Amino acid sequence: MRTLLIVGTAFLAMVSCKDMQQENKELTSKESVIDSMKLAMEKQRIIDSVKMAESTKKEVVVVNNTTPQATATPQRKKMSGAAKGALIGAGVGAVTGAAVSDKKAEGAIIGGLAGAGVGAGTGAIIDESKKK
Repeated sequence: MRTLLIVGTAFLAMVSCKDMQQENKELTSKESVIDSMKLAMEKQRIIDSVKMAESTKKEVVVVNNTTPQATATPQRKKMSGAAKGALIGAGVGAVTGAAVSDKKAEGAIIGGLAGAGVGAGTGAIIDESKKK
């Protein structure tokens, strides 16, 4: 019985090794096909980009004006600290009010209003301290 088990194990080892060799050959051939496809795609991408660059050539005209341009774009006005504080306070107050209250919508509204007031006040105080 023992010899039968040893012979069976040896047979399975040889059969599985042959299958692995065949799989390795198939895998290597598939990888080479994929690599050649990738190379062909890369070549085609380069050819397409060169063709696109050639078709989009434009003529550039440089005009030398000695008069300065007076039309500068105005800078956008930044949001004040009071407005930022009101927005942040309203968001935090609404979330907190909804979490604490039994009536979620009512709690969110009341919390949002209270938070906006406190946030606007805090933001105004910070604005004043920055001015000094």
